[in-house]
Amino acid sequence: MSLLDVFSAVCLIGGALSCLLGAIGLLSFPDVLARLQAATKPQTLGLILILVGTAVQLDFVYASGLILVGLFQMLTAPVMAQLVGRAAYRADSIRRDTLVVDELGDRIERERQVR
Repeated sequence: MSLLDVFSAVCLIGGALSCLLGAIGLLSFPDVLARLQAATKPQTLGLILILVGTAVQLDFVYASGLILVGLFQMLTAPVMAQLVGRAAYRADSIRRDTLVVDELGDRIERERQVR
């Protein structure tokens, strides 16, 4: 077993554990905003670790496709979380007592006053 195989195995196991912890958080967290954290950060990290663990075992031609998948995930996950979070906020689907700072509420209130 080579050092490359060990690195690949560590990345694959770490990625799978990160995805598992994200799924557990998605099921157990109390509101939409906390669930968004569990749906984006550990899932993205887990996917990237799995892709890296797989890519080091492949030729560069095939691994380049995995790199594109990882970049696409890193670009779209934060945007999706932002949009879902804003929609949940506007639909009153979040627990406002858990917010430390409520910048969106202040912005929405200012927009209502202008109209």
